Amino acid sequence: MLKGKTAIVTGGTRGIGFSIVKTYLDNGANVALLGSRKESVDKALDKLSEYKDRVMGLWPNLTDPEEVKTAFEEVRDRFGRIDILANNAGISSKTSIYDFTLDEFEKVMDINVTAVFVCTQAAARIMKEQGGGVIICTSSMVGEYGQPSGCAYPASKFAVNGLVKSLSRELAKDGIRVNAVAPGVTRTDMLANLPKEMVDRVSAGIPLGRVGEPEDIANAYLFLASDMASYITGLVVKVDGAART
Repeated sequence: MLKGKTAIVTGGTRGIGFSIVKTYLDNGANVALLGSRKESVDKALDKLSEYKDRVMGLWPNLTDPEEVKTAFEEVRDRFGRIDILANNAGISSKTSIYDFTLDEFEKVMDINVTAVFVCTQAAARIMKEQGGGVIICTSSMVGEYGQPSGCAYPASKFAVNGLVKSLSRELAKDGIRVNAVAPGVTRTDMLANLPKEMVDRVSAGIPLGRVGEPEDIANAYLFLASDMASYITGLVVKVDGAART
């Protein structure tokens, strides 16, 4: 579905991001996976040795426009173009409003919002020159419904949704589609460390009767990146098993 295309995936070293990387590679794309540290990037690349000619890894500071610009140009220089940006990097928080520090709040917003802006701007400039592209952001079900603590995380995802809605209109004239995927409860490292009875309890509240797998989210990323979604932009796709609380 993505043969001949080049994708950048931020937060691509584990969890949902790594699954997006693997799904894109399996569907013929060249992929640059971005992580926070060289060590985590190298570890991820070791797992992708069968794709070594089509995958590369970088670890820029995603909130630094110059570092991101340099990294994206390096990807373009190696693979010839950038067709897809998957803005997946993010951090969460469960801190109560009574204990939230400004430093923690700003850290969440920096990674979840500022980095999305910086990476989207850098990718859009390249995509405009080459005649178009696709930008997909990771939102969350709490970006619509909120959550009972850790207000910075849902606030950041509300902001991501706003960027997607606005930029889809602004960038349409340049042939750039902008969408988001909003996962529900997904089996990432955090969930995997929970007791089975707790996971079962969470699953029971989801109409489809199970938590999501990283591949479920990656498949939505695949569809939105492909030409099958060529008339879809400005959409936040919920991949949550109909969970609504």
